Amino acid sequence: MKLASIAAAALLAASPAFAADKFTVMLDWFINPDHGPIIVAQEKGYFADQGLEVEIVPPADPSDPPKLAAAGKADLAVSYQPQLHLQVAEGMPLKRVGTLVATPLNCLLVLEDGPVKTPADLKGGKIGYSVAGVEEALLTAILAKYGLVMDDVELVNVNWSLSPSLMSGQVDAVLGAYRNFELNQMDIEGVPGKCFYIEEEGVPTYDELIYVANPELMDKDAVRRFLRATELATQYIVNHPEESWEIFAGTSKELQDELNARAWVDTLPRFALRPEALDEDRYARFETFLNASGLVEGTRMVDDLAVDLGEQ
Repeated sequence: MKLASIAAAALLAASPAFAADKFTVMLDWFINPDHGPIIVAQEKGYFADQGLEVEIVPPADPSDPPKLAAAGKADLAVSYQPQLHLQVAEGMPLKRVGTLVATPLNCLLVLEDGPVKTPADLKGGKIGYSVAGVEEALLTAILAKYGLVMDDVELVNVNWSLSPSLMSGQVDAVLGAYRNFELNQMDIEGVPGKCFYIEEEGVPTYDELIYVANPELMDKDAVRRFLRATELATQYIVNHPEESWEIFAGTSKELQDELNARAWVDTLPRFALRPEALDEDRYARFETFLNASGLVEGTRMVDDLAVDLGEQ
């Protein structure tokens, strides 16, 4: 018996540890404070605790992540709720499986000391934007609240040069600026801005950043473990904001500046505390909004757009 026990112990000692499941998440953009829970989960070992070996991949092209998730070349992609509605309407096999940032970040940005005191003052003005489609629907809703229509303003495609085009006077306002980044960037550069928050100006509220996957190809168990790890990371961030910032910023010198430090503070209260949880009414309302705006034909059921894996 003793020899058998020794042999068994030796066999166990020689056995390799169980390999973690490899898991790839495509970000929507280069790493920034919006991705805090993902990075903190990696650095704190929460993914490893869930049996996952996670590869975090910033995209070469911001339009690629949903396509790669749809093709099964990434387990998850970070994307945007408004874009998801359009992509599903176009036939892309995607569903929202979790939430990263649970409020809009987008805002209509003007100069704090400029002539635009309310959106009504934009009549005859120029508005810069980066992405056509959803932004036009948002702007239409905002203007309508003040009795204006799209013909009352001139749209200018400024590519991704949102705050610079506003600060230089090229445009009178920009839509698509993020309240946690561009506002801080302008203040740091000595040209303070003012945000009109779109959810207060006639646009249905939505989840800014979500996790999307191909429902036919995804590993539900692995996705749930990923979301559980990011939930734990979000709890840690909320409980330990300064320590979590040090962990996050410690991953790259590029993150260790005033803009990212400020953005971290402003983004923290917007992270989804329950990333699996789905607000079905929020998706139904935004689908109806896009249909009324003419951006999608008909309306899809929430089940076609999003899923709460915790209920399955």
